[in-house]
Amino acid sequence: MKIKFISFSIIIFTFLISCNENNGKSIPPPKKAKNIIFFIGDGMGLSHLYAGYTHNKGNLNILKFSTIGIQRTYSNSDYVTDSGASGTALATGHKTNNKMIGMGPDSSKLKSILEIAEENNLSTGLVATATIVHATPAAFIAHNVYRNNYEEIAMDFLKTDIDVFIGGGSKYFNDRTDNIDLTDSLKNKGYTVLFDINDIKKSNVKKLAGFTAKEHNPKISEGRGDMLSIATKKAIDILSQNENGFFLMVEASQIDWAGHKNDAEYIVQEVLDLDKAIGIAMDFANKNNETLIIVTADHETGGLGLNDGNIKTGEIECGFTTNKHTGVWVPVYTYGPGEEIFKGFYENTDIFYKMLEVYDF
Repeated sequence: MKIKFISFSIIIFTFLISCNENNGKSIPPPKKAKNIIFFIGDGMGLSHLYAGYTHNKGNLNILKFSTIGIQRTYSNSDYVTDSGASGTALATGHKTNNKMIGMGPDSSKLKSILEIAEENNLSTGLVATATIVHATPAAFIAHNVYRNNYEEIAMDFLKTDIDVFIGGGSKYFNDRTDNIDLTDSLKNKGYTVLFDINDIKKSNVKKLAGFTAKEHNPKISEGRGDMLSIATKKAIDILSQNENGFFLMVEASQIDWAGHKNDAEYIVQEVLDLDKAIGIAMDFANKNNETLIIVTADHETGGLGLNDGNIKTGEIECGFTTNKHTGVWVPVYTYGPGEEIFKGFYENTDIFYKMLEVYDF
């Protein structure tokens, strides 16, 4: 065991040097991007991606990404983060306590990359396969001491000028315990409010609140279909009308839930669904040439280990160490202008500052 540990340490140390060593040369400033599409595979570690790669017989859109980094996910309060704290770190550049949303440990409000993009006249959007008020999307738009205060988080959507959001959770807007119908307020602010993914797909509007489920969306295996890809494309279509640029966060929420259930089939289906949406974004980026795509996770879930497999047949043999989150490092993949500054090892909070640098804010 000691010999194996030492060997692994040498490998990691060598990789760390190769990623961060610039041989004394000055590093040129990154290329600037007008748009950022930020994908978060909730709970997605390297093993989850490799399981998806194997199941898909060696094919993933993300294989076309050439720049890879590694981020540390621990929160201010815990070695193993939750999605509230990790989402806040990615969105605001500050570590906070588990369960908190868009706030520092002292409950001070933290400004997110989405809010800063709005201040700089960019269009903004959120997409999720969970409820749109769930921890990860909420961290980009809301400020709350507790991630499960969903009705309060829904109110925060009306305090911003977000252009498009698509996900589940309509009940927190129009079936609330306080009997306030926030969809009326959204309409008064100029949003078209839709409740079906097919209507969302066909819509031609400038501001969209798209609800795809009363609470969470179903699994792929339970009929969700191409909701994530359709929502991603629609969000890009709306946001790209702004000549100043845009910021879009897309969360594949249910990779995490699959990890919690220790369900390998569920994991690979959700990973491949994310990869399909990434392909949609890549098609846009390849035509646009001013768009940076970032793909990462907020943490790893399940401690997935791949013990055997066959890429030709798509079969995997796996095991799990837990049904909870783990504290392992997770990868960061980037594609487009500015991608080079995402190489190396860094804190999850650094991603926020790297985005600011790429935007030149």
